[in-house]
Amino acid sequence: MEPIIFVLVVLAILVLSIISKGLIIVRQAEVVIIERLGRYYKTLDSGLHLIVPIFDRARPIQWRYTRQDYRGNVVVQQRSENRIDLRETVYDFPRQNVITSDNVTININALLYFQVTDPYKAVYEIGNLPEAIEKLTQTSLRNVIGELQLDKTLISRDTINAKLRDILDEATDKWGVKVNRVELQDILPPEEIKTAMEKEMRAERDKRAKILQGDGEREYQVRVAEGERQAKIARADGEAQSKLLVAEAEKKSIQMIQEAVVSTGTDAAQYQLALKYIQAFEGLVQQGDKTVLLPYESSALLGSVKSLESIFKK
Repeated sequence: MEPIIFVLVVLAILVLSIISKGLIIVRQAEVVIIERLGRYYKTLDSGLHLIVPIFDRARPIQWRYTRQDYRGNVVVQQRSENRIDLRETVYDFPRQNVITSDNVTININALLYFQVTDPYKAVYEIGNLPEAIEKLTQTSLRNVIGELQLDKTLISRDTINAKLRDILDEATDKWGVKVNRVELQDILPPEEIKTAMEKEMRAERDKRAKILQGDGEREYQVRVAEGERQAKIARADGEAQSKLLVAEAEKKSIQMIQEAVVSTGTDAAQYQLALKYIQAFEGLVQQGDKTVLLPYESSALLGSVKSLESIFKK
């Protein structure tokens, strides 16, 4: 009896082992490609599945993983997986040297976001999917950058990203892969080019500053000249207005004097002229001159003034 029990126990263990190997649990957003006797059998979605252990097996696929070491460098690892991840995956490609159309070597690293849409094609249409995507990205990047000059490359990241995405998406469609976007992280020109660009940038800033300063000085001079012109016009208007007021006042004065001297027969204009003479004499006396020359006509004018003063006093 003991040998029979032992055999039954061994058989039970063997059956349980075979059944356990035939059970496959597939997690969400993953699939497993099953081959039966070396040929494609079916694709297992998420959930619990039962396969024939000896005849059926999961087809492995090369998958790529990237991480950063303690120095911040990107470390790339590839290992064989029997499950295909259907989520969006990001590849951080190492830096590479690319030559622009004006023969400048620049250093570029890129990020690629893609997603497996057809697991069957991803397994059977390409031998090593991650390596194929990496090489395709590198060659496409060289082709796109090779058509642009350095200045255009530095300011056209969005254009380059869109063009790369279209090229890669079209090329990887037969592999069952959808390229969602491509991002250029860094575009690093050589040090001598960076130094020359910085000098050019500083020269451009200095030129703009000088232009702005010149424009400001010119505007200031124009405004000052305009202000002086307006001031001269205002002074001239004021002087003209003042002369008009003085002339009007003298006119009224002469008219009043004329009305006052009508009875005496004296000319009002001569009276005004005699007053001017008197004011001029006062100026000469204030200067300290001992000799004063009087025109002959001034005696007659002064006599007219004295006669008018006597009349006004009465």
